[in-house]
Amino acid sequence: MSNLASSKDLAGIGAILCFIPPVSIIGIILVLIGMKGLSEHYKDDSIYHNALMAVLFGVIGLVALAVGFIAVIVTGVSSSLAFGAGGALFGLLSGVLLLIIIFIFFVLMAMYLRKAFNSLAQKSGEHLFETAGTLLFIGAILVIVFGIGLIIMVIAWIIALIAFFSIKVPVQPYIQPYPYTYAPAQPAPTMQTSRFCPNCGAPVDPYATFCPRCGKHLPPP
Repeated sequence: MSNLASSKDLAGIGAILCFIPPVSIIGIILVLIGMKGLSEHYKDDSIYHNALMAVLFGVIGLVALAVGFIAVIVTGVSSSLAFGAGGALFGLLSGVLLLIIIFIFFVLMAMYLRKAFNSLAQKSGEHLFETAGTLLFIGAILVIVFGIGLIIMVIAWIIALIAFFSIKVPVQPYIQPYPYTYAPAQPAPTMQTSRFCPNCGAPVDPYATFCPRCGKHLPPP
């Protein structure tokens, strides 16, 4: 299997696994490995670099979401108990700030992934990547409207999955490993005359009985 074929299949399988929460991290790794292989095949480092940056921003955003969510709840509850309404307001503002930070990271993730997909579309000729990148960016912007943004991003990722498996692998021409060479046929050697007529000296066939020139009887060879 060629590097192109294995790379696109790895990226496609990884995209499928991204939809399965228990193994989504494995899916992300497979997508990155596939994107690196595609980047090397098309000799365009920006494909892998932008994909890597997108994953980093996405991971940071998810970590910020998990840690910040717990921190906001704990801080909000503590502030409410200690300061009453003022503490509750502080917790609310902290939650809004957290959402803004996560929103920024998701937009950066989608922006870099869109760059990677656009480069891949230009190199592979599979323009579904451009569609997927655009929808991802739109979905990331609308992620603040939770349902709409996530639905658009899921649709974009499905389109990207289809695009990975749709990359055309050029058929390699068959090359015979051990080509045979044929030597041209050599003409049969002509018989050299080495017998002469004792009467007139003319060259004669080695097995002739009479000389073709003077007609004399020839002695046996």
